[in-house]
Amino acid sequence: MSYTESFYHIVFRTYRSEKTIPVEHERELYAYIYGIARNIHCQTYRIGGMPDHIHIFVSLPSTLSLASFVQRVKTYSSKWLKTNRDFPDFRGWGHEYAGFSYSFRDKDMVVGYIMRQKEHHKTISFAEEYRAFVEENGIIVDERYFLRDSE
Repeated sequence: MSYTESFYHIVFRTYRSEKTIPVEHERELYAYIYGIARNIHCQTYRIGGMPDHIHIFVSLPSTLSLASFVQRVKTYSSKWLKTNRDFPDFRGWGHEYAGFSYSFRDKDMVVGYIMRQKEHHKTISFAEEYRAFVEENGIIVDERYFLRDSE
C-alpha cells in the first residue's frame, strides 16, 4: 500500500478578470466546484474568492495531476455557469492558473488565507495578490502573458 497526500492552493480568475461572480451567488459556485472535486475523489478544504477570481485548497489523489484537476474544474464549472441565470455575465475562465503544493502543517494557514479574501482585497488588487503569490513561489513573471486572455 502506498501512502500519499498532495495539498494544493489553486488560484484562477474569470476571463479578463471581469467581475462576473456575484457575491450573493458565490456559494452556489463553490458548492458546484466542491461536487466536481468530490466526484473525482479529491478532498476540498476551502473554496473562496472574489467576483473576479477564486481560490481552492484541495488534496488530490496520486492518480490525478494538478493540471487535470484544474482543467476539469474550469471546464465543468464554466459550462454550468454559462447556463445558470444567477451568473448572467460570466463569459469563461482566464487562461492561466496558479497552483502550489503545501504540507499538511500549512493547512490551517492556507484555509485562513482563503477565508479572509474579502478583507484582504480591501487593500490589495487581484493582480497584486496573484503576482505576489507567483513570485513568492519562485516563479519569474513573464509580462508578455501575465493576466492576458486572447480574444
